[in-house]
Amino acid sequence: MRPSVFVIDQEATARDAVIGHLRAAGLRARGFSSGRLFLDHLPSDSLACVVTEMPASSAEDVDVARQVLDLHGEAWPVIVLTARADVASAVELMKAGVRDLIEKPFEPQRLVSSVLNCVEGLMQDRPRIEARARNALNLAQLTARERQVFDALAAGRANKEIAAELDISPRTVEIFRAKVMAKMEAANLSALVRMSVDLA
Repeated sequence: MRPSVFVIDQEATARDAVIGHLRAAGLRARGFSSGRLFLDHLPSDSLACVVTEMPASSAEDVDVARQVLDLHGEAWPVIVLTARADVASAVELMKAGVRDLIEKPFEPQRLVSSVLNCVEGLMQDRPRIEARARNALNLAQLTARERQVFDALAAGRANKEIAAELDISPRTVEIFRAKVMAKMEAANLSALVRMSVDLA
């Protein structure tokens, strides 16, 4: 099943029009009347595309875009629709990680093509993206000491070196190492190192 597309626009007519174009292209689209409403009722989809309108009077949805990207990263690419695409705003949005910036008024096919590119990319990269999200979640479950051991193992340090660095016994390092491997669901040290590189 294709990832969902979430459309955020304060104007109901404009929002419904965008949703209509996306659904006509075979996409699953759902609308929200504001970025705040969207964040307060954030869907649980693991993969999705967000199309958000940037109001002419404020930069509120620039922050919403950044929050979505902070929460989901590449698993939820963001496309921004704007009537005020000055260079500074465009640069700020792209630095925040926004995938595309589309000026109003726009041809419907321009938006549909951009969304389709995002969705197709998500489908192709689904295994990698979902694995990265799972690894990030597992990493967040590590205790402070386990994270220290994780970082040291990923840096290629031996148990004795880690023990000296953290001022604990090699046996204690082995215990923490086993906990880290289990929590990260890493089959071996090589897999753990690959996770570290991917999450960097």
